[in-house]
Formats: sequence, structure tokens, C-alpha cells
Amino acid sequence: MSKQVSVFLLYNEHDFTKFLVQELQKFSFISQIFLLSSLDCKTKIAGTKILKIENPFDSKTINLIKGNANSDYILFLTQDIMIELGQFALERFLYVAENTGSDLLFSDYLEIKGEEKKPHPLIDYQLGSIRDDFNFGPLLFITKEAMKNYEQSFDYKFAGLYDLCLNISRSKNILRIPEYLYSTVATDLRKSGEKLFDYVNPKNRDVQVEMEKAATEHLKKIGAYLKPEFVQINFEEKTFLYEASVIIPVKNRVKTIRDAIQSVLNQNTNFNFNLFVVDNYSTDGTTDIIREFADKNEKVNHLIPVRKDLGIGGCWNEAVHHKDCGMFSVQLDSDDIYKGTDTLQKIVDTFKREKCAMVIGSYTLTDFKLNELPPGIIDHREWTPENGRNNALRINGLGAPRAYYTPVLRSIKIPNVSYGEDYAISLAISRNYKIGRIFESIYFLQKMGRK
Repeated sequence: MSKQVSVFLLYNEHDFTKFLVQELQKFSFISQIFLLSSLDCKTKIAGTKILKIENPFDSKTINLIKGNANSDYILFLTQDIMIELGQFALERFLYVAENTGSDLLFSDYLEIKGEEKKPHPLIDYQLGSIRDDFNFGPLLFITKEAMKNYEQSFDYKFAGLYDLCLNISRSKNILRIPEYLYSTVATDLRKSGEKLFDYVNPKNRDVQVEMEKAATEHLKKIGAYLKPEFVQINFEEKTFLYEASVIIPVKNRVKTIRDAIQSVLNQNTNFNFNLFVVDNYSTDGTTDIIREFADKNEKVNHLIPVRKDLGIGGCWNEAVHHKDCGMFSVQLDSDDIYKGTDTLQKIVDTFKREKCAMVIGSYTLTDFKLNELPPGIIDHREWTPENGRNNALRINGLGAPRAYYTPVLRSIKIPNVSYGEDYAISLAISRNYKIGRIFESIYFLQKMGRK
């Protein structure tokens, strides 16, 4: 095999790095092995060179790799973790790179948990994707040509690797190899729901600012950046019997639906509102609770769709297209509650003040006893009027509760799915219309036990 590979490993003087180096040195096509470390390393590994870094994801590290790699390909281990190479793993990276012309390759891998090895399949990189939390896995295989052509937009402290991946995506191929080419020990053992809010943790604010900067520059370079210019909303164009309608899609939430409905009926407003509870064929007693409320209070509309193929988005469509749906359609999940009795008023006031087609609030993460859970208040302050809709392409969600100007929602239609329908409709609205924000917490998102 004539092609050569330069290897860059993060190094904190762990023994597993020494074992990996010894394994790599068996391959004739491995021409260089560099150890990237922020430590003053006392333990040297024969046949390697230590390169001093501050942060593995900053621009300096990316440029250090760029300047030291003299081979055709670069193997970059982006985490300081144990890696066990699979059968012919490196040969497969080389072969696929050579035969596809791809400039950044990644693969599925196995996670070692105790005595078990569990598959960790990844997903293909989609053209146009700019999510900064896209999982490439810890092992990247990059062509020297792609690294040589990389020109950083700014001197990043945290977004260097992200900026590199965006740069490669603009003109080159990024390819997933659907094979389990290596194994690694799982290091973050939290459940996925616990990891979901890492990016809105205030401790990560500086990282988020840089990531937004890199994403915005990328969008400008590919001609996808949207300037802060919006279609104006005229709320006088159409008349509605109700000013607002709260919409709760529900299936089998017998333990939480009563509190959710009551939190709506507790709202104090200077306008008429109603509530649509779209009961998607519950079988656990939820239906009886909704019927009890509907029989006693004319504000409560108990909808059971005719169709039996509806997800959460489809249930929303049932309410939004109902003749009695109000001017503003306001979200409440069946296992959450509004924080105060003025939540609905604050949302409608924001619509009127900002003349926007959508309003997104802020929420507090709690358990079902309303004890606050970390990171606490999720206010998505990364949203700005000037750049929010561009930055929305990078991040994982936009916040809650969400509310919509009903005519716009009716014109777009909500995808009939049960995950991501809110994100999809928010992106669609943001292309043309302003989105208003409420940065104080007005909603309790009860996280423990959510399905």
C-alpha cells in the first residue's frame, strides 16, 4: 500500500495510548504518530513526537495538525479514550477514501460497557447539515488535501474542528462507512435525555458564541445566510371567535393530563381563549379525565380524531384547522404545565407588541414534584433578532412554550410526525417571519419520566 497516514492522538499519559501507539506502529503505511497534549509530559512513547496544545478543538490545534502532517491522509483521534481497532480497520479507511474520493471519513463503532460490546451506529452526513453536535465518532480520517485547503474564518478557541468540518462540507465529500471499524469505552454514561441540554448550559456560553460565529460565516459563504428582513404580520386581516387556543396532543398520560388542563384553565387573561385536547386514542383512563373537564367547562374541547395514523404533528393539525381555533395557537405538552396564571397573557402580548408570526418562551426543567433540575432555566439566549433563524440550523431545538399565528400555521401545515415536528415548523416560519422571544421562564418542563 503506497499511501501514507499521519496519526494525531490526544495524550494525557494514559497507558491505553501507549498500547494504541504500539498497535499503530505495526502498520507500514503509518508514517508519523504525534501526541497532542496540554501537559508537560514526563512519560514519552518511543517513535512519537509530542506537540503542545491548549485545546484540541481550537484553531491552533487544527493548524498544528495541518503543518505537521506530511502524509496522504490524517487519522485524528478527537478524544483521549481507549481505542481498539477492528479487523483491517485502517485498510478499510484507506480503501474507501481512495475509491470514493471522500475527504473526511468516519465510521460506526462499538462501545465497550463492562464485558459487553454494543453497536453504536451513526448516521450519514447530510448535504447542508450544520449541526455542531453531529456525531462523527471519535475517529476522523481526513485527506491531507482537504486539510491543506482549509482556511479558517477566525482564530477560534472552541470551534476550530467544527469550522474545519464545515469547510470540508462546502466543497468535498464527507462519508460515513457503515461498518464497525473500531471499539471504544463509553465515557459519557448519562442517559441521552440528560445530555440533551448541555449546549444551553450557561457554563457553555462562550462555546456557543463561537459556534454561532462559525456557522454564520459558513452560511454566508454558501449563500444561505438570511438577513434580518421579515414579512410583516397584520392581525386585523382575519377575525376569530377566540384570541388564543391552547393545544394539547395526548396519548396515555393519565398521571399528568389533569394538571396540564388545570394549568390552562387557571390562566387569567383580558381576552377569550379556549383549549383543544386532542386525544389520540388513549387507553389508560386519560380519555375519562378529559371528558370530565369538557363536560364541566365550555372552554375545553375534547377532540378524538377520525384518523388513527396521526403523530403529534397530525394531532396539532386537527386542532389548528378546527373552526373554533383562535388567532394564536399555543403549545402545552400533556406532561407539562404553565408556570403561572399569566403565561397565556404574556404570550399574546408578545405577539401584539412584536408583530411576529411565532413566539417562543423559556422554561424551567423540573421533576414531577416541580423540583428544579440542572441546568434549570432554559432561555435560549443564543437567539437574537438579527441572527436567530440562521443559528437555529445549528442548535438542538428552539425552546418552549411555542405559539403560532394560526393563519400562518394553517398555510404551512405541520409534519405528521411525533419528533421534530415543532423544530420543522419553526424553521419553516422563520424563513419569512419574525419570531418573538420571552426570556423569562413561563413554563415547567417536567423531565423525569418523559417518554
